[in-house]
Amino acid sequence: MSELADNGPQPGQSESVSRMQQSEFTSSESSQEVLVEVENNLTSTDEIMIQNAKAYLLQKSTVSNLNLYDHLSQVMTKLLDERPNNAVDIIEDISRKVKRTQFQKKMDTLRDEYEISMAFTLAEIQKTLFAKGVETEEGAAADHEEEVLDTPLPNAMELAYYFEHTGIGLSSDEMYRIFLALKQLVEMYPLQKCRFWGKVLGINGNYIIAEVDFREGEEDTEESVEEEDVEAREDDKDDFGRTEEEEPEEVEDKPPASTYKPPPVIPKEEKHSGTNRYTYFVCSEPARPWVKLPLVTPAQITVARKIRKFFTGDLAAPVISYPPFPGNEMNYLRAQIARISAGTQISPLGFYQFGEEEEEEEEGSVRENYEENTEFEGITTVELLDSMANWVHHTQHILPQGRCVWFNPVQRKEEDFEEEEEEEEQEAPDEPEPEVGPPLLTPLSEDAEINRVPPWAVKASSNLIPQYAIALVRSNLWPGAFTFAIGKKFENVYFGWGHKYSPENYSPPSAPPVQMEFASGPDITEADDPTVEEEQALRAAMEERLAAAEEVEEEEEEEEEEEEDDN
Repeated sequence: MSELADNGPQPGQSESVSRMQQSEFTSSESSQEVLVEVENNLTSTDEIMIQNAKAYLLQKSTVSNLNLYDHLSQVMTKLLDERPNNAVDIIEDISRKVKRTQFQKKMDTLRDEYEISMAFTLAEIQKTLFAKGVETEEGAAADHEEEVLDTPLPNAMELAYYFEHTGIGLSSDEMYRIFLALKQLVEMYPLQKCRFWGKVLGINGNYIIAEVDFREGEEDTEESVEEEDVEAREDDKDDFGRTEEEEPEEVEDKPPASTYKPPPVIPKEEKHSGTNRYTYFVCSEPARPWVKLPLVTPAQITVARKIRKFFTGDLAAPVISYPPFPGNEMNYLRAQIARISAGTQISPLGFYQFGEEEEEEEEGSVRENYEENTEFEGITTVELLDSMANWVHHTQHILPQGRCVWFNPVQRKEEDFEEEEEEEEQEAPDEPEPEVGPPLLTPLSEDAEINRVPPWAVKASSNLIPQYAIALVRSNLWPGAFTFAIGKKFENVYFGWGHKYSPENYSPPSAPPVQMEFASGPDITEADDPTVEEEQALRAAMEERLAAAEEVEEEEEEEEEEEEDDN
């Protein structure tokens, strides 16, 4: 530009071009002069302010050991390198990414390390729910059709449809995954009946519960054999918890035998009866493995009524409580399932009936079996909502003993009678009064209230179209238990924390009173050992007494001899 100005216009250039070049030259000179003037006008105070500001920006954080000056420089560099659209809207995200890179591991420069979320892991596991086997043989299709007709798989989507109209239940996606999980369970075991019992909520995980009934003679007996072995080993133990093999060698000074006899153990009910009528499987999420719950014992039900614990989602977790619970969370879950089923499993009146061929029961016996009434025509929704007498319990009541059928703990075996004949006769304990509960198919109108709170609440799914409404019954004693009925269809389900309603705040039971001390007396009162001087004095006094007694005896003998001589 300066060369053109010095040499003037070149050949072929117009005068206007040369004039424009001269004006540019003059403007550049003026701008330089302005900059020089600005630099000269900067005072020492401005320089100090700039230095202080830069020093403030260079201060390092005590948390991340970074400073704002370098961070802003990196953010501006990233913006100028990438030049994204609407930079002002995403500058916060860029600042967060720049700061995050300061703390990432730099182990591999070719690939980024991605954190696998729990949702992604669960989705990978649930892929198996949607897998379908390929049939290669021609006869496989016919066999498959027969299995579909005879399958015990419940129509869980129909259940979800009815409960959705009543305003409760799970989402359709989760319900469909549970439906597929039940399908896997039916394919794994020879089941005669399978039902979605409900979902119990936990702190760290939930439990999806399926109620099943095995076919006759096809249930695995491994668990029962192991339980019998455990009970046999417990019976073989003595008062000190030792078996015959572990008994110590005979010693001359044996400790006195204990006369204490623990209270008799109430045996659990057999399979397919009472509290163990059905078998239950649980899983934490659909597609995760199903776990079979063990049989419940009366002791577990009795203690479960006295405690109140939240579930953790881990079946092997210990249950720390007072009184101590005999088992882990798996046993506690099974006890709560038995309690909830006994109190909330209901059906419309007339859907079930007792068999006609069943003989009359003896006194004290309880009816356990019933059958579906094929002639049941259904009860209208209006009648189901008007009276609770149109609903009945079809699950046996659990007695305070922890069983559905009362067991006499005083009854003795033949071996006990033989032992008693050999030993001395002892006073026989008083015969306890048998516990009696309400029989099967008892109407809900006879249920007792708790602090003026009705045990049940009913409502219709819709008041606008009552002719197509569904009757819904909700349990107030076990919040989360619901039952719907329309026509000939009904179903029970539970969604809750597994706790029973309590009108007052829960307080653990108090510890038993301290055992009274033995009555003190001269025979059992402890005394200090005598000193050496006292022992010597006692020994001398005893010797004097013996010597005096000998002298008296000698004198009496002499007197007797003299009398004999005189005679």
